[in-house]
Amino acid sequence: FVSSQVEILDWETKKQLCFLDKVEPNATIREIRLMFHKLYPRWYPARQSIKLDPKGKSLRDEEILQHLPVGTTATLYFKDLGPQIGWTTVFLIEYTGPLFIYFLFYFRMTFVYGLDERFTSSPHPVVNLACICHSFHYIKRLIETVFVHRFSRGTMPLRNIVKNCLYYWGFAAWLAYYINHPLYTPPSYGKKQINFAVIMFLLCEAGNFSIHVALSDLRRNGSKTRKIPYPTKNPFTWLFFFVSCPNYTYEVGTWISFTIMTQCVPVGLFTLLCFIQMTIWAKDKHCTYLREFKDYPSHRMTIIPFLL
Repeated sequence: FVSSQVEILDWETKKQLCFLDKVEPNATIREIRLMFHKLYPRWYPARQSIKLDPKGKSLRDEEILQHLPVGTTATLYFKDLGPQIGWTTVFLIEYTGPLFIYFLFYFRMTFVYGLDERFTSSPHPVVNLACICHSFHYIKRLIETVFVHRFSRGTMPLRNIVKNCLYYWGFAAWLAYYINHPLYTPPSYGKKQINFAVIMFLLCEAGNFSIHVALSDLRRNGSKTRKIPYPTKNPFTWLFFFVSCPNYTYEVGTWISFTIMTQCVPVGLFTLLCFIQMTIWAKDKHCTYLREFKDYPSHRMTIIPFLL
């Protein structure tokens, strides 16, 4: 057939929102979003969720109309995702906060710890080291956001930024308060414990960065198509032999090493929460890989080699 017709209904009320006539059969969902946007300017493409079924998943931008299980007249469903914000902006806001919040406690501002003479004395060397490592971690994240990451989805709901910032900024303040507290007690095993933790921290940061670069290289040409990630010549990427999401494995390792370095209970609790959240994300991504790729390596675990 030469052309198709597309009917777009509201996903809740099933009310017809528009009827697009003479749509090219090779039109992509992105092109249909743009057509819909012309009729409803307030619903820009990033705000639209276009589905085949009201309760189904959103169709991807690159999907082609004639390849979908529809007839000459395609019935699609629209859901308003609400105001959106770009992922790059999201990450820049999320990661800039902890960087500066930590310094408020590191410099022992009088409104935090008071004016007592003990509270303005020079901190233990590990406190300085913890500040360097914490700052390095978030500066690295900011650099990756600008120069490395390539996002399959360009935006997220604006309302989520408050929740995300409360998580990152709140925990940064909680950790910093105890690590930089004048009554902070240094690690039990002294320099040996600290040196071990620093080496582990740097290795995990290098590994995390290497994985992000490897994942970015899969989309070097700007494609949003998902591909199976494989190890490269970089030894840090060899963790792909064992797990689907080694970036999360290294990230958890970073916070475990920071916990060992500071020997601070709030840091340990934050690390535990990070592990739980990243395991959820990793399982979701692992299941997506298994669903989309029949030849996906069956021996890979989710986040911890041979265990989880």
